[in-house]
Amino acid sequence: MSKSLQAIRGMNDILPEQTPLWRYFEATVARLLDNYGYKQIRMPIVEFTELFKRSIGEVTDIVEKEMYTFEDRNGDSLTLRPEGTAACVRAVLEHGITGGGQTQKLWYIGPMFRHERPQKGRYRQFHQIGCEVFNLDGPDIDAELIVLTWRLWGQLGIRDAVKLELNSLGTSESRGRYRVALVEYLLAHVDKLDEDSRRRLTTNPLRVLDTKNADTQAVLVGAPKMADYLDEESRTHFEGLKARLDAAGIPYVINPKLVRGLDYYSKTVFEWVTDKLGAQGTVCAGGRYDGLVEQMGGKPTTGVGFAMGIERLILLLETLEQVPQEISRQVDVYLCAFGEAAELAALALSEKVRDQLPNLRLQINAGAGSFKSQFKKADKSGALYALILGDDELAQQVIGFKPLRGQGEQQNIAFDALAAHLATCVVQG
Repeated sequence: MSKSLQAIRGMNDILPEQTPLWRYFEATVARLLDNYGYKQIRMPIVEFTELFKRSIGEVTDIVEKEMYTFEDRNGDSLTLRPEGTAACVRAVLEHGITGGGQTQKLWYIGPMFRHERPQKGRYRQFHQIGCEVFNLDGPDIDAELIVLTWRLWGQLGIRDAVKLELNSLGTSESRGRYRVALVEYLLAHVDKLDEDSRRRLTTNPLRVLDTKNADTQAVLVGAPKMADYLDEESRTHFEGLKARLDAAGIPYVINPKLVRGLDYYSKTVFEWVTDKLGAQGTVCAGGRYDGLVEQMGGKPTTGVGFAMGIERLILLLETLEQVPQEISRQVDVYLCAFGEAAELAALALSEKVRDQLPNLRLQINAGAGSFKSQFKKADKSGALYALILGDDELAQQVIGFKPLRGQGEQQNIAFDALAAHLATCVVQG
């Protein structure tokens, strides 16, 4: 017997009972970004592999271990995008929309792919919403990105469950000086480092700061601090960011070990973290990448952005029981019709009502059925009200109106008064 078909490990279906929460979350974020003046951009899922090697860095875990890379029929090496920033930079360069110093405030949404060990909150296909801003170099735009995420947490009801961590990586020159000092210190304690950290010493030593190994963390207590190596420009920028966050009343902590896993970051880096989801604590992260556009072949262009993980934020909403009750209801009114004449009339009447109430969620029973079976489907739909149309109602040009979720008697409503009645009742419901 052939093996039953199933989804690839770590790539999950989002089922109909789950999508209302996803749509609520996505709509909330999209509305907020619209209000802050960000414009949506949509990039391909597949890019040339070289894009990610040049941007993320060839000695990062993502490029070395996690990317889904393959050759197409032309022999080109292609990769399913593991993150969105590089693809967005490629798009603005290709179409010249940041040329001449044009400011661009962009956002995107979609799936990303990394071959990791699947676990709760970490999947091989995962979804992100990201923002990228180009040609603004001051701490004010860094602050705006953080402020708008803070506002989003408030709208979602999760502010008390997240914490903002900040750090500054300085310029590439100051980071280079720090790297030399850090490697010198770690080499003196190399026998106490875990195997992964020893490997990173020669490839990406700043990532050692991000280790979860307890023994290596103990070694890092005495390590040089990045703040001591910051150049004056980066220090001024960071102080300006903190001043704006203080003015906005947004609490934060300085995390000197925060480096992020991508090579292109400079100056500001930040993460929103939670302790409500176990090991997968980062729900949104980003920072400044002023040299990335030039590194990818463009003219010097400053950039800053973030990405938030949709799966983790959905999980956080569920864990904190911050799922609005109304989003579980996909139907406002369920129309039951009995007999062919009533079914024809129900179709015509429902379309007239939809013309007058375009936002009304009205479902007509399909597949006929007895009075009992149709009412069972009406109740299962989650509708607030049932409409009943049979031969008797049709003869009188009325329709039965029955509350399903509360008190109230069934009554008859004239066809021409139905839309006005529903407008009042559904709003009140």
